[in-house]
Amino acid sequence: MSDRSGIFAGNDPFSIARTWLAAAEEKEINDPNAIALSTVDEDGMPNARMVLLKEIENNAFVFYTNYDSTKAHEIEHCGKAAFVLHWKTLRRQIRVRGTVTREDGNQADAYYNSRSLKSRLGAWASKQSKPLESRGALVAKVAKITATKGLSPERPPFWGGYRIVPTEIEFWADGDYRLHDRFQWRRDTATHEWAVLRLNP
Repeated sequence: MSDRSGIFAGNDPFSIARTWLAAAEEKEINDPNAIALSTVDEDGMPNARMVLLKEIENNAFVFYTNYDSTKAHEIEHCGKAAFVLHWKTLRRQIRVRGTVTREDGNQADAYYNSRSLKSRLGAWASKQSKPLESRGALVAKVAKITATKGLSPERPPFWGGYRIVPTEIEFWADGDYRLHDRFQWRRDTATHEWAVLRLNP
């Protein structure tokens, strides 16, 4: 579209997203890669929580979690998810909706091994989303895991990544008098071409 220029320019939405994230990394004080991830349960009740986006690939967005968590169970049931990246400092946001598959191979291993040792041991210790007797019980569990797993724990079989392949991406930037700029990229499936529309604010 003729008026899609400046920060919206380009024919690859993933490249635009990476550029926006890089700009946010210079401005945001904490976690510029934090996303508000939305899923739905079996009754259609929505859930939202903050997680960290770890990769913007050529055709997908990747984050990591415990496969026994609530978010994972809802993703496995529905196969779809949505998220928002919002940066107050840039006054921009990216909205994404799409289908989800596991990243449970070498890429997940590499990311797990890049984390601090305490984080890797914590992944083993935490039964994410399940009731916890006390923080002391969790600390004791970490100590026990440390004694058994040592300094090079392998990635837990219940922990790995999810890859969101979008069918919709929206780029939003703040405008004067609330006349914001919004461009929506849409496609029917991951193999279709993108259609780009300017949306009313």
